[in-house]
Amino acid sequence: MPKILFIQATQYSDDGRGLLQQKRIFLPGLVFPLLAAMTPPHWEVEVCLEVVEDVNFGSDADIVGIGAMGQAVLRAIDIARAFKKRGKTVVMGGYMPSMIPDYVAPFCDSVIIGDAEIAYSQMLADYECGRLQKVYKMPVDNLNGLPLPKYELLLGKKIGFMLPVQAGRGCPHACSFCSIYCLYRKRYLHRPVEDVMRDIRRVKELGFKAFFLLDDNIFGNPRFFGELCRQIKPLNMIWASQCSVLLARKPHLLKLAAESGCRILSLGIESISQEGVDKLNKQWMHVSEHEEILGRISRQGILIASEMMLGTDGDTVASIRATYDFVMRARIPLPKFYVMTPMPGSDLYKEYKSQGRLLHEDYRYYTATHAVHAPARISPEELGRMYWWLYKKVYSLPNILRRTVFHPLFFKRPLAYLFALFVNLKYLRFIQRGDAPNIL
Repeated sequence: MPKILFIQATQYSDDGRGLLQQKRIFLPGLVFPLLAAMTPPHWEVEVCLEVVEDVNFGSDADIVGIGAMGQAVLRAIDIARAFKKRGKTVVMGGYMPSMIPDYVAPFCDSVIIGDAEIAYSQMLADYECGRLQKVYKMPVDNLNGLPLPKYELLLGKKIGFMLPVQAGRGCPHACSFCSIYCLYRKRYLHRPVEDVMRDIRRVKELGFKAFFLLDDNIFGNPRFFGELCRQIKPLNMIWASQCSVLLARKPHLLKLAAESGCRILSLGIESISQEGVDKLNKQWMHVSEHEEILGRISRQGILIASEMMLGTDGDTVASIRATYDFVMRARIPLPKFYVMTPMPGSDLYKEYKSQGRLLHEDYRYYTATHAVHAPARISPEELGRMYWWLYKKVYSLPNILRRTVFHPLFFKRPLAYLFALFVNLKYLRFIQRGDAPNIL
């Protein structure tokens, strides 16, 4: 029986001395359970999540499939090298290899670019016939009829209290820095609601009371979003996801989301500089509305996990100091920050390269913790210093408590805010050792 080993690579620590590993992963990915469900029955499937377990380089697998997000692509390449030395067939995929396929291609036998549903099945068939192709690029036009993921492959792992479900893929916006726009070019595909509900019910059958919708933007189609929330509501489960701030402009849908069990939303609010977001092709976002929008969402009992970038063309030392004031005024329970990084393959990367604004193209430093471009109003060195100043300031113990257990809405969702406290303390450990908080 042939065997495929799927590996989700972790990242190297910021000092390069080790791997970023942790005791538990609260947000495991869905791609491997989904691909496992699409694997012919005569194949054996094994999954390794390197963030919580070590890679077995002595595996008897015939194919090693390696996925990578962001900076983890460097670790993925090293894993690929090691398996190639052992004579294994190595296939790479995921959003980072999809954005820079030429960069990873020398280290593996094949690269799957973008959607894998069609390409994966073709790759296995070609492998069995001895005609594996170097590149597979077979985008899907719809997400109908996807099989029930083999969640059982995750149950033996050190995971948290939620399992992943996907309702849609892509995003209707065209933000120049975004990898999702790079791959989907404003396409948003959603699954039939009944298929999504089948997966959620399976999660509940497995004994889980919570799930996370790992969509790039769950609010990509408001009508679909509303119907999905209506069908989720009777299950009495809780859920988390990520979406655009535009949800807050639809009060009836925001209320419905909260009533259906939504407890945490990850929001890309990017910057407090309107000039900064405008130059990233995100003009539809109005930074003057940030606090009001976050307040609307919080008052519905939904915790906010914000994503913000430092180093836009509107940023200065003063604006980064003002970002601290904004985060604390808004009492954001789960804030994360990134040095704005023009990721290879993105429109922003191409723009900055054409303008001569890239400091270098050494991808080892494209970590969202180092300045790799020349900002308009702050030096790269100052940007790096202010990035860590902001993280340390926001994640001081008094400020952690202020944003979580002393939050004015704590008693509306005490368990959710206690979970936020736990996450904050985990993030604090990352920051104290000089690493940016990793995905849990």
